[in-house]
Amino acid sequence: MPIPSFEITDRDAGTRARAGVIHTAHGPLPTPAFAPVGTRGAVKALAPKDLLALGAGVIMSNAYHLAIRPGAETVAALGGLHRLAGWDGPMMTDSGGFQVFSLETKARVDDGGVTFRSHVDGSTHRFSPESVISLQEALGADLVMPLDVCTDYPVPRDVAEAEMRLTHAWAERARRAHTRADQALYGIVQGSVFDDLRAESARVIAGLGFPAFAIGGVSVGEPKAEMWAAVDAVIPHLPDAAPRHLLGVGYPEDLVEGVARGIDTFDCVMPTRIARNAGALTMDGRINLRNAIHARQPGPIAEDCGCYACRHFSRGALRHFTLAGEVLGLHLLTLHNLHFCLLLMRQIRAAIADGAFEVLRREFLARYAGGTFAPAGTAVPMVAR
Repeated sequence: MPIPSFEITDRDAGTRARAGVIHTAHGPLPTPAFAPVGTRGAVKALAPKDLLALGAGVIMSNAYHLAIRPGAETVAALGGLHRLAGWDGPMMTDSGGFQVFSLETKARVDDGGVTFRSHVDGSTHRFSPESVISLQEALGADLVMPLDVCTDYPVPRDVAEAEMRLTHAWAERARRAHTRADQALYGIVQGSVFDDLRAESARVIAGLGFPAFAIGGVSVGEPKAEMWAAVDAVIPHLPDAAPRHLLGVGYPEDLVEGVARGIDTFDCVMPTRIARNAGALTMDGRINLRNAIHARQPGPIAEDCGCYACRHFSRGALRHFTLAGEVLGLHLLTLHNLHFCLLLMRQIRAAIADGAFEVLRREFLARYAGGTFAPAGTAVPMVAR
């Protein structure tokens, strides 16, 4: 297969779910896939060998954070992003647009790009579509995102439309600036929660000839029903033969529902972030180990989980480590949560291949709904990418 490229191997008859492989210079990425987030090149509390053991196929890092610290030139001097991260498999980089528009960076946007202050030291920086491409070419990830305007929620329609059109203009410039044939540059669709804008954005971005596509501006506080309506408005207008990424989305129920709608890859800090706050994912929903009820529980987080944490440690022990500030607790909870998400993706891929995805979807959502699964009318929590 040419590199980079995408092939679809299986489809679900009742939904838009499909399984496939994204071929990259650093190996194949089976899809659907979840990308653990290593914002600065490292997934918090885990070593690359841990991620390999968990079955991770790809890591998502962030161009904004790497540009601020240690800087693209330093990353390049150290052998590139893969070498910095100690990871030989596929890597993705987000452009950093979300961070520029969401962090306290005092961003000023104009047609040429965005000027902002570093959240680290207050120094002034400027991103343009071209400079962000140059940055990511220097970093050397396999799958990269152009600079876009990540529209806030809620927002008036005229603002959403203006920011969408600026995203389109920047996408054209990014496409012209991109030179690395071993990278797949994604086109990003915007349009907030306005279905007609989403459809228009998808058509425009698809017409620019990108080899892959991402849906941005979701999971920023909108109701789940509106998030999925935005996705549903986009998918029919994207080329079927190209991979589709849903930016910043990764709650377990959203992985299942996103796959059903035709999404191939996801990224989110959720599994690692909740681990740092004593949260653990289970098939019956999320549990909070800070709660006193777990203090003397001799059993694992989940009896049906085969991760290292569940095989060797009790809930009570994990609660103790967490409350005592022991790094081991963070490590074990992160292992468990990523094991949960990555196992779910493997099960999804197998179910699609076996023609059983709808059964998995129905049974998973029915069981998970007993815990923390948010019904359609609730808001999507905003999770920084």
